Amino acid sequence: MARLTPLHEAVSDIIQNGDTVALEGFTHLIPHAAGHEIIRQGKTDLTLVRMTPDLIYDQIIGSGCASKLIFSWGGNPGVGSLHRFRDAIEQGWPRPLAYEEHSHAALANAYVAGASNLPFAVLRGYTGSDLPKVNPNIRFIECPFTGEKLAAIPSIRPDVTVIHAQKADRRGNVLLWGIVGVQKEAVLAAKRAIVTVEEVVDELDAPPNACVLPRWAVAAVCHVPGGAYPSYAQDYYERDNRFYQAWDAISRSREAFTAWIDRHVRNTADFEEFKRVFAETTKSKEAV
Repeated sequence: MARLTPLHEAVSDIIQNGDTVALEGFTHLIPHAAGHEIIRQGKTDLTLVRMTPDLIYDQIIGSGCASKLIFSWGGNPGVGSLHRFRDAIEQGWPRPLAYEEHSHAALANAYVAGASNLPFAVLRGYTGSDLPKVNPNIRFIECPFTGEKLAAIPSIRPDVTVIHAQKADRRGNVLLWGIVGVQKEAVLAAKRAIVTVEEVVDELDAPPNACVLPRWAVAAVCHVPGGAYPSYAQDYYERDNRFYQAWDAISRSREAFTAWIDRHVRNTADFEEFKRVFAETTKSKEAV
């Protein structure tokens, strides 16, 4: 059952070194604040899972928290590469990073299989792809009914899934809307789940066919307004496109990246202090 708790306590109690952790969100509702808390607490040896690793995974990987990444497509959306991710793969900095690449369809099906308590996912896919040559976890089976050749991959069952949502009620039920990726499946596939939310309310007042995660599927709900920034939360705030562009320059060098992470994440107490320090940095740059 979900409990309402500060983000610091949730990450400290629920995410352990060596865990498989999925921080999911597609285009919006990306749990940046929770990712920063993972860095702040120095969690290590994590296997990270995400359909579209972007800036927050670049930051977590560059901070040395991850030993492996399971993913489908990775990059700075609309800008280019993830330079800390590339440095870890190509040069082993700050530590070597193992990786397992899949297609979007395969990873989405792997979450569904995990949520369904199945050992693997089956799909029509990978025909003509070179990924099976480099990923031994992509295998092929024969349909027992038609004889058709189908792809199979292991289900994804994270130790912890972390997402951001718009609302939770005081009982721990969670409501999210807008572009919903695989957050629901990732939560249901996980052993434990942390949800940061824009607001905690007495009643969700969920409309018909809404995506509501019941409290029994969530371990902790954390009130973190703005916790998806610089991505967006529909009906709360917009995406900060300028930061995505700025990140390309910040992350290109180890020195610039380390200075940014130290100032804005490692040397801040929580997300509220991050927002204050980040606002100071932005203001000083605009004044130049």
